[in-house]
Amino acid sequence: MRALLILFATLGLLTTATAADHIVKVLPFLLDAQGRDSTSPSLFDRDAYQAQLRQKTNAVSAIRCAVLWNAEKSPGEKIMLRAELRAVGERGVPKLKTLETEVTPRFFRQWTSLTLGGEEYKKFGAVVAWRVTLWRGDRQLDEKKSFLW
Repeated sequence: MRALLILFATLGLLTTATAADHIVKVLPFLLDAQGRDSTSPSLFDRDAYQAQLRQKTNAVSAIRCAVLWNAEKSPGEKIMLRAELRAVGERGVPKLKTLETEVTPRFFRQWTSLTLGGEEYKKFGAVVAWRVTLWRGDRQLDEKKSFLW
């Protein structure tokens, strides 16, 4: 009886973990000249380094949006992950940049990164807001956005 209860609980957890098309989390990271978002694996160090990069903008070479997402497999339909970034450019002129990549769903949720870097990042300006959306064909499945979007 106990084994049957454990089996049903496990199946319930697996079903809820894989059932919905959604974006779980978005983590925007500034990257230094070596492409690092942290100097060590510690989360505390990562947060401290991100604060340093926000203050010393000349040290920043790119911005990366790490997205944790999940979607059901559907044959013949493409799934697209899109990140839209808003920035303030020269003379206060607002700018919008869209990054997108085609993704393939798996059984469990997964991380995908979208990066804006190099000269394109330098010309873009300071990112002030972002929105990440998950698309199946022309239908939007989910979205996460920053407070200022």
